[in-house]
Amino acid sequence: MNAIEVIRAKRAHLSRLANEGGAAGEIEAVSRVEQWIPRPKGAALSLLLQELSAVGVRIRRSSFDAISTPKPVDFGCRESVRAALPEMTFIEVKSSNQSRVKPGFEGFFFALTESEIAAADQLGARHKVALFNRLTGELQLTNIPDIIARSRSMTWQLSIQL
Repeated sequence: MNAIEVIRAKRAHLSRLANEGGAAGEIEAVSRVEQWIPRPKGAALSLLLQELSAVGVRIRRSSFDAISTPKPVDFGCRESVRAALPEMTFIEVKSSNQSRVKPGFEGFFFALTESEIAAADQLGARHKVALFNRLTGELQLTNIPDIIARSRSMTWQLSIQL
């Protein structure tokens, strides 16, 4: 293999495996659904997590990307968050920009983190996974049990930070 072939192979590898637009995919998916809002940040997110904890749901900040809510919520107001909490659905967005992903998301390879699975377990029907194909615009709302039931393969890994 000469130098040019190595560079081409590296580019193909990066194109196939790297989803450098993950955050962009989340933003794009959330913008397509009127009732979805991005995950709050800072003090607003802390307040939301406190209110969830008060009802026995202990999830991490990174457990979801968006919230579906039928009416506006003031995430700076504890009472507003508390009143809206039973109607909130927490959404994890998994986006793809890969041409190999077929309609219905056949061939879509992605990871589910321990915190995402724990959130789904605690929230039950109030947790959804949005599969979003950035190339075609296809958006499919599902859940972790259904994803696992239709998976063709699973590879477990241990992620470590030193």
